[in-house]
Amino acid sequence: MLKAQCHCGDVKLSTPDLPSDITRCNCSICNRIGAVWAYYPANTVTIEAKALSTYEWGQKTMQFHRCNKCGCTTHYTSVEDNGYKQIAINTKMSEPDQIKSILIRDFDGADTWQYLDSKNA
Repeated sequence: MLKAQCHCGDVKLSTPDLPSDITRCNCSICNRIGAVWAYYPANTVTIEAKALSTYEWGQKTMQFHRCNKCGCTTHYTSVEDNGYKQIAINTKMSEPDQIKSILIRDFDGADTWQYLDSKNA
């Protein structure tokens, strides 16, 4: 099970499975917030939130969610062209011991839109 929560605890996310890998992206927003993402189908993630703010820009394909109280970016949601809904959980909101053994993959969201390691995505 993956559990994550913002600093103040007003936003909590959980999903029954740990991911096989997590993604560190270098795009303009991910670089600034320092997120490392775990991706899940939206229907597998439980979200408990008192109050969230949402941010989107550009093509508006992703909505970044942050806690209204402490300001932590906890997750983002996206809907692909085929209708698939995904939630990316910011694993930096998890306890370090929970994710320490998970492979971190680097993604070039700033330029090539490809993973920078040898594993095919």
